[in-house]
Amino acid sequence: MTEKAYRYRFYPTPEQEDLLRRTLGCVRLIYNKALAARIQAWYEKKERVGYCETSSQLTEWKKEEELNFLNDVSSVPLQQGLRHLQTAFTNFFAGRAQYPNFKKKRQGGSAEFTKAAFTYKNGEIYLAKNKQPLPIRWSRQLPKECQPSTITVKLDPSGRWFVSVRIDDPTHNKLEPTDKNVGIDLGISSLLTTSDGVKVANPKHFNQLYKKLRLAQKSLSRKIPGSKNREKARKTVARIHAKIVDCRRDSTHKLTTQLIRENQTIVVEDLAVRNLVLNTKLARAINDANWAEFVRQLTYKAEWYGRKLIKIDRWFPSSKRCGNCGHILDKLPLNIREWDCPNCGTHHDRDINAANNILAAGLAVSVCGATVRPEQSKSVEAGAKTRKGRKQKIQVVSLGNPTP
Repeated sequence: MTEKAYRYRFYPTPEQEDLLRRTLGCVRLIYNKALAARIQAWYEKKERVGYCETSSQLTEWKKEEELNFLNDVSSVPLQQGLRHLQTAFTNFFAGRAQYPNFKKKRQGGSAEFTKAAFTYKNGEIYLAKNKQPLPIRWSRQLPKECQPSTITVKLDPSGRWFVSVRIDDPTHNKLEPTDKNVGIDLGISSLLTTSDGVKVANPKHFNQLYKKLRLAQKSLSRKIPGSKNREKARKTVARIHAKIVDCRRDSTHKLTTQLIRENQTIVVEDLAVRNLVLNTKLARAINDANWAEFVRQLTYKAEWYGRKLIKIDRWFPSSKRCGNCGHILDKLPLNIREWDCPNCGTHHDRDINAANNILAAGLAVSVCGATVRPEQSKSVEAGAKTRKGRKQKIQVVSLGNPTP
């Protein structure tokens, strides 16, 4: 069983849109009230309020006269909103996310429906409080004999409606094994460089629409806050951002699918993108390159299709190391794209050399569990240390059929 989510665009009728907008508004209201209650309880009484307490508060809120409209929508999305808030706090205390923020109307919003709040029959989805099925544009059919476990309705800032259908897919999707392995060096001038010497150009989707976006944002800044013209200008800006995101996601999906189909083992660096974007000069280019999403897609697609993805330590000097003799340069500025090894005289293309080193390090980890630094001999399991006392972070994400 593989858990998957299928995302579709749908066009609700006026009655459905009215109910859905009220549902999203109620979910946002309950989320914000519960968040405010938890903050107030901590700062005033030093008490921690969890999901059970906020769920009890929701029952009391529904009884209040000024919040009577909460009973007009399905109760399931409201409870799910409280669960999402609990998850947000769990991630915060675990150090995986920042402190939860209040939801805003202009962000659109979403509502999650569990099995108790929707019906799926004859290839159509009926939500609670709705008599008509959602008019979904079925761009692809769900796998046969699969029943949705949850339905998430989302309104994006540009005004588009989407529905995400989560299922457990029993279909066997494993690809035929191949003997081809590849190392990937992610970059900005070239989106990625493979150990085969192939360089994929960076499409730079943001730059393609930057001028149009800049003019739209200037127009938005001139509008009076709260006016209808400002709302129209805001949607114009949101539509441009949506187009950038759609183009970026589409190109990333096509590229990762191609790599998964052609290679048995893929080796990449475990980059800390969150830290890299702190560089103000490169932040926009790094975000536009979509490195984090690229690695995320490779991770789950490798699991789906029986491939192997290996992430090597981010501190591994892949660019500064000579792939021929192993000599490591002291410095290698970003503006130097080609260099000659001072030890053996080998001429290197910076990106291709890095991709070859990444592949060699990944295969060493896969075959014998060695670390990626030649000066170290202890295995990762034995607790090998890198410079500054850091533990070596080598992660085999998904194991498929072993390569010969």
